[in-house]
Amino acid sequence: MSSKKESEILIINAVVRNAVSGTLKSLLLFIALMSALAADQSMTRSQLVSFVQSSIKMHYDDRQLAEYLRHVKLTERLDDDTMEELQNLGAGAKTVGVLHDLRDSSEKLPDPPPPPKKAVAVPKPPPDSVEQARILDAARDYALNYTQELPNFLCLESVKRSIDKNLRDEPGNESWQGVDSFIARLSFNEQHEDYKVVMQGSKAVNDLDIMKMGGATSRGEFGSMMREIFEPESDTRFDWDHWGTLRGQRVYVFRYDIDQPHSKWNIQWENDEPVIFAYRGKVYIDEATYKIVRITQSPYDMPTSYPVKASDTVLDYANQKIGDTEFLLPAKVVWTSRTIRYISKNDVDFRLYKKFGADTIIKFDTNPEDQLKEEKK
Repeated sequence: MSSKKESEILIINAVVRNAVSGTLKSLLLFIALMSALAADQSMTRSQLVSFVQSSIKMHYDDRQLAEYLRHVKLTERLDDDTMEELQNLGAGAKTVGVLHDLRDSSEKLPDPPPPPKKAVAVPKPPPDSVEQARILDAARDYALNYTQELPNFLCLESVKRSIDKNLRDEPGNESWQGVDSFIARLSFNEQHEDYKVVMQGSKAVNDLDIMKMGGATSRGEFGSMMREIFEPESDTRFDWDHWGTLRGQRVYVFRYDIDQPHSKWNIQWENDEPVIFAYRGKVYIDEATYKIVRITQSPYDMPTSYPVKASDTVLDYANQKIGDTEFLLPAKVVWTSRTIRYISKNDVDFRLYKKFGADTIIKFDTNPEDQLKEEKK
């Protein structure tokens, strides 16, 4: 039997063993080898690089890989940089020897064509000052009349509270530990919000005032947060920030800033009196409807002696059906605050919006936690 025939059998046997093990890549390489052994295989430089890289990753025998490469005919020049790249990836001595031969034999071949230039998207210019003023006027009109357009309704507010005692500064590197969870029944009647806790963890409670829960709680998602940004007495400064896309919809994004003398935003630490701070953030305004779909808030210029060092709120609105009509209503709030002892986070979801009249008895027939699970299916 000729030495070439022996090598062919060794290569085929090795690849068949790998193919039997169930590796799809091995099976594909087996097919490639069979074709190459029947006739010389033509390859571009990039095809050669991809093949050798894959073979190294799959730990193919150096001698067998070199034997296969002897049947390769390059259609483009193999340069020294590519040779060095493959050698650094772990190509064996015999494979490198054959690659040297391919480099020498391809010296007079053309270089690969340059990759096609990627089209550079031209950023859409921001609206001019006149258009920005018009957008903000439309958003202001929406914000100041928002609660007047809402029907009387009730919903469930699900709150999960966590803390990170490591006080890590890098977003995404926190080590959150669940503290507790509760569900409140929220009623909105004649533009007034009322929160009553109906469950703590898995235990049902009887209409507990949410302010008696202790720990970190937030309110104002149903209109006051939005209204205070846009009402004239806040003397808010707005600046263009960027075009954005939120849940598939194009949005205008503006920065806003309210100084401390005009602010109503406050934090109450434990049993101390509430303290009002300056705050800033961003408002996301739907391009088509001028409705506000996201608000962010962060206080600033907080005294170094104050126990709360930082706070950030992100409020998202989504279409919710009440009766037969859809309204843009709070869907989710994420509120984080940094204190002298830990970072706390509240994940808040609003679910199961229902319409009711002034005489309606607010009552759920099933466990609120079960209803929330059904809503998520």
